[in-house]
Amino acid sequence: MKIYVIFLSMILGTVQAQQQKPAGFHIEGRVKGISEKSFVSITDANKPTDTLARGFVKGGIFILNGHVNEPSLIILNFSSAQKKFSLFIGNESVTINGDIENLSALQVKGSVSEADFIVFEQTFNNYFSQLNQLSQLSNYPDAASKRDSIAQAYQKVAMEIQSGVDNFIQQKKSSYVSPFLLVVVNQLSDDVFLLERRFNSLSPEIQQSVYGSYIREQIDNGKVGAIGTEAMDFTQTDTAGLPVKLSSFKGKYVLVDFWASWCKPCRMENPNVLSAYERFKAKNFTVLGVSLDRSREAWIKAIQDDKLVWSQVSDLKFWNNAVAQQYRIQQIPQNFLIDPNGKIVGKNLRGADLDSKLCALLGCN
Repeated sequence: MKIYVIFLSMILGTVQAQQQKPAGFHIEGRVKGISEKSFVSITDANKPTDTLARGFVKGGIFILNGHVNEPSLIILNFSSAQKKFSLFIGNESVTINGDIENLSALQVKGSVSEADFIVFEQTFNNYFSQLNQLSQLSNYPDAASKRDSIAQAYQKVAMEIQSGVDNFIQQKKSSYVSPFLLVVVNQLSDDVFLLERRFNSLSPEIQQSVYGSYIREQIDNGKVGAIGTEAMDFTQTDTAGLPVKLSSFKGKYVLVDFWASWCKPCRMENPNVLSAYERFKAKNFTVLGVSLDRSREAWIKAIQDDKLVWSQVSDLKFWNNAVAQQYRIQQIPQNFLIDPNGKIVGKNLRGADLDSKLCALLGCN
């Protein structure tokens, strides 16, 4: 089973198909080595518990009839051998030939999408395997001494994948495999505008597919708080119960810092934020803390204990904090650096990274 199949049920499980197709698929398979009278089934890779078709082997042949809403990744399951094979088909007449002992060499004919999927596998599977190996290496006991070299190797492979993505998308703008590819590689880059450019190059029908709809959602979510976008204004009350508006800081560099008294990593990062504040406060820089606390007493005590002298706001609604929801905050600490014009120029800047960014913008002397 390919690495990318594992993640689809987690990220696409709630996405629904956009259109219904009137016809169904017809699969006729001749695979040597499968037991007579055993059953073969097809399940949806997006919903592993959803069986699309099931048939028994008779005379070395199995026939599967079913329906998919659009061409997508499905899993062929051989019960007698406890083996699986992934393929990408729509409502087409497909033939499958090969040997159960060599599933990677199965010949699938009759599907345009499967032909594109084969190109996808030939282009990217080796890269995915390399990334998986590097990820495993990073978990070894001696990984700390090799962290830099592993990171560099990982980045090199990731860049090669990105180059391959652009070539694939350019050649297959009307293929259902193209948005599938964007789903698979989405975690390798946080450049939402690159993702949007790739998505916009796809044909309208493909953009409206299941995988396309998921990517559209990721783009919309990714633009919230993205570097280069305008910061969304908000108002929340401070420790004295007075309303504080983000736009009131316009004309300054302001670090909007999401944290909480109960968040240990946040408390560990607070001295770094304090150091940056003290170093750059005379250079048109300040901080606005947004706490995801629910206890006013714990919030106030943490501010005092950590000597956080800048403006602090909270609605004491824990993860339901209105500003946190507005900015799609799912983990803390998290921050956004906003320039004097209200544009986001940095995010998730911690420790030395925050210092380096502020030095670049405001000067280090």
